[in-house]
Amino acid sequence: MAEITAALVKDLRDKTGAGMMDCKRALTESGGDMEAAVDWLRKKGLSAAAKKSGRIAAEGLVGVASAPHMAAMVEVNAETDFVARNEAFQAFVEQVAKVALLVGDDVEAIRNADYPGADRTVADELTHLIATVGENMTIRRARRFKADKGVVASYVHQPVRPGLGRIGVLVAIEGGSELDALELLGRQVGMHIAATRPDTIDVESVDPAALERERNILADQARQSGKAENVIEKMIEGRIRKYYEEVVLLEQVWVHDGESRVKAVLQKAGAKLLGFDRFALGEGIDKQAGDFAAEVAAAAGVTKDTDDDKDEPKG
Repeated sequence: MAEITAALVKDLRDKTGAGMMDCKRALTESGGDMEAAVDWLRKKGLSAAAKKSGRIAAEGLVGVASAPHMAAMVEVNAETDFVARNEAFQAFVEQVAKVALLVGDDVEAIRNADYPGADRTVADELTHLIATVGENMTIRRARRFKADKGVVASYVHQPVRPGLGRIGVLVAIEGGSELDALELLGRQVGMHIAATRPDTIDVESVDPAALERERNILADQARQSGKAENVIEKMIEGRIRKYYEEVVLLEQVWVHDGESRVKAVLQKAGAKLLGFDRFALGEGIDKQAGDFAAEVAAAAGVTKDTDDDKDEPKG
């Protein structure tokens, strides 16, 4: 029997895309024979995961896990919303959020961490799930906040079950209030953030390049009015204030009453916002509608209807 070295395991993993522990087991079962190990993985359905790795995964779930003074949030993607309703997938997202709570928000650290209740890493568990469900899946991103003197509140919009949904928000907040009151306020801020999508906490945190770009656009628009430069400058400053109200959390109108500023609500509560993040499922991913459906149809030997009228926009 050939020695099962780390290099041999890596070669098999590169060849098949299967998880590290599965590759080691395959080599052990096959006496170190590479081709026999490949066959072993194929029979178990584990090498199939590599074939799915190039497919676009823009559906899935955002998951949140909490503990005293901290919380973590992850986005795990799959190819279809159907999988997001799969209990095994939901359980996986829950566990990945708990792992992020322990190891932080570095995705590679999460992937290399031990998967709770299993003799394998998170990455290997994901490979198993891909092979079982039959869709490409990825752990896309994670975020963890700590608030030693406060709380990290969470909000999940329209959860499919507690802590799982398509939009998640974390809010780190501290202040003189009792922790329960801070938790409630943080959750309200989270609901506000889910609705308004701010970019930063305060004006000082606005990206200078983004601000300059906005100022240049506003200046060009204002000059088209033909007004004097001193008037144009006042117009620009007024529009910059409006821009802040759109992208800066503390400058936004509180969605819960429609009139107060967020900064006024926090000041009244004696609270300070330490940080926030908002994950919306699939944002920024270049989705290709029908890609997975077309692949299934091709595999089944079905020719897609190419009626051009069906692709024309309505209205």
